[in-house]
Amino acid sequence: MEALAVRLSGLDSYAEGAIRVVAFYDTLMRRRVDLPALARASAGLAGCVAGIRLHGTGRAIRVSPDGKEAATPPVPASTTAPVTLDEEEIGAVWLERPDPPVPLDDVVLERLALAVAAVVERYGPARTTMADPALVELVISSDGDEAARARALRLLGFAADLPVHVLAVRSPVPLDQVGGLVCPARPVKAAELADGGVILATTVDRAARFPAGVRAGIGTADNPPRSWRQARTALRFTTPRRPVVHYDGLGALALLAQVPPDTARDNADVTAIARIAGNPDDLETLDAYCATGSLRRAADLLHLHHSSVARRLDQIGKALGIDITEPAGLIRAALALTAWRLLDD
Repeated sequence: MEALAVRLSGLDSYAEGAIRVVAFYDTLMRRRVDLPALARASAGLAGCVAGIRLHGTGRAIRVSPDGKEAATPPVPASTTAPVTLDEEEIGAVWLERPDPPVPLDDVVLERLALAVAAVVERYGPARTTMADPALVELVISSDGDEAARARALRLLGFAADLPVHVLAVRSPVPLDQVGGLVCPARPVKAAELADGGVILATTVDRAARFPAGVRAGIGTADNPPRSWRQARTALRFTTPRRPVVHYDGLGALALLAQVPPDTARDNADVTAIARIAGNPDDLETLDAYCATGSLRRAADLLHLHHSSVARRLDQIGKALGIDITEPAGLIRAALALTAWRLLDD
């Protein structure tokens, strides 16, 4: 091997430098360094700020050539490379060189990306690694037996004593990124199935901020097949104003999901909602009022004066044939609005 290296190094300075870079990272991996150490070593080698980011955590490690955390604001990367594990992009590495890239920058980032993937794999599976859809389907299927389900969970990396929440998700962003935000510190797996996006998570952070445009229904953790049914039901109750719904927060409202569509369409209140739905302003006003139960809070949500909202609500109430300013009328309108929305799912 040394003889080969000597022969290659004689070809040109780039080949010699590339071999030295490979040897440099091989040494780091033998020492079993962590991600911050990889960033420090890379910054020192490249002579500029080096960065590492894992999509699951969203946190970036940026280190200056002096080995300290970069204090300067991030600048556009001069060179970047994806970090892949099991054919999934789990992050990125980059260099922030103020001048144009130098010839060996691509080699440095290639070896850094490989080293980062090795570190992630060594210290545990990527928390947001996309899972085998067949295994996920086996976990949530009501047709499978418990032994097969337990084996599938084990293969996915879930311990036998850990609860598992199932999330039904509609997302314009990759599911693994959503999973990392929902459950940042414990195992989480995601897969795209015919019925939509599925995330399995041991915990669900109720304070988690889902990316814009994501809709999610979250089931309880008592039983995966039941949790999946609950999650899909909860997803039907999501709205632009309420994009994430926990099934256990629906209470008796979940019963509306069991109403046959024809029965809902024949209801006079639901029919009245369908009539006003052609006016987006009326629909948005009614939604805000039903969500808050207060004229002034609805006005705040709509960024309108409360007198304008009052006039709209008066017209809406007449169109519905319901006095929505009364508690009973407000309940009727809210139930009818929810039932009408469920017809679209």
